[in-house]
Amino acid sequence: MSKHGARISWRADGGFRSGDYSRAHDWSFDGGQQVRASSSPSVVPEPRSDPFGVDPEEALVASVSSCHMLWFLSLAQGQGFDVASYDDDAAGEMGRIGAGRFALTRIVLRPAIVFAGRAPSEDELAALHHEAHERCFIANSLKTEVAVEAAN
Repeated sequence: MSKHGARISWRADGGFRSGDYSRAHDWSFDGGQQVRASSSPSVVPEPRSDPFGVDPEEALVASVSSCHMLWFLSLAQGQGFDVASYDDDAAGEMGRIGAGRFALTRIVLRPAIVFAGRAPSEDELAALHHEAHERCFIANSLKTEVAVEAAN
């Protein structure tokens, strides 16, 4: 099986012992891509969080959405459909799962797909989304609910 990694780098900027330190950090990936990351300002208020950084919760939602899309495109192409565009306004819902414990309890994918040529029927589209969800490595790795509310 394949392995996948990321390098996470953070450096103290003073105030660590008092808790007044920046949560901003960098993610580096094997292709050379670097992403500015931070805790969410809804979890750790500014200025200790960087609102321009991607927070781990956003990254998880994006990862589920991206994985679903990649499987959907592969399956649609394999069935002879011509996808012109795919846009998803995915969202994650944070909830309490126990005393002092929180988690993303639900991720909702809202794909809007435009087809060139014949579009799948409602049943075919639902089947494509179902199969994409079943095959998505990320969704298969999670305990949280992942719902697909297709716009088409």
